This record gives sequence, C-alpha cells and structure tokens, in this order.
Amino acid sequence: MAYEAVLLFAVAFFAAWIFFFVSGAEDATSGWRRHTLQLFIGTVFAAYFLWCWLRGGQTLAMKAWHVRLVEVTPLRALIRLLLAGLLLPLSVIWALFDRDRQFLHDRLAGTRLINA
Repeated sequence: MAYEAVLLFAVAFFAAWIFFFVSGAEDATSGWRRHTLQLFIGTVFAAYFLWCWLRGGQTLAMKAWHVRLVEVTPLRALIRLLLAGLLLPLSVIWALFDRDRQFLHDRLAGTRLINA
C-alpha cells in the first residue's frame, strides 16, 4: 500500500497539473476551485484503479509485487473501489484474520488477490 501511495502521488501531481493548465493557472487553494480540484483528483484516482484492474488485474505497484486481481468484472471493480474507500482500515485488519488473507472489500465484491 505504501508503494501504491507513492505512485498515486505522481498521478495526483499530474492530475493537478492538468487542472491548473485547463483552469488558466487560477488559485485553487480555497473556495469552489479547491473542491473541484479534489473531486477531479479523486476521479482520476478512480479511473486509474478501474482501468488497471480491468485491463490486466494489476496496477503498477501490484505488478512490482507480483499481485493480481482476479474474478474482476466492471461492476465488481467499481464495488471493490467504493468498498475499499469506505472500509480500508477495517479491511486491513480483516485480512490479518481471514483464512485466505483476503481483504474485506475483496470478499464483499467477489474479487480475489493472487500471487502472479
């Protein structure tokens, strides 16, 4: 997860650069522009995860660690993304005690992580 966070920093940086370019380099540190930037970055994050999971079951960090998401469909990927966003701390604790070491959001979405 730490490696994924480092990669997401780069994705967020690129998304913010696009936002500032399109907005004419207006100040986005307060008001509605800040909220719009946050929404845009969140949307780019969602697109990054969904695209990677649906194209091969792996984000760049998952490729580095030889982990693959299987049994994934567009609906399951979206459910997994939403549940991971809502349940991540609980999901990590769940994985410590799960017999297959699967995250809670994977159990609920019907997806699985495997060694690639």
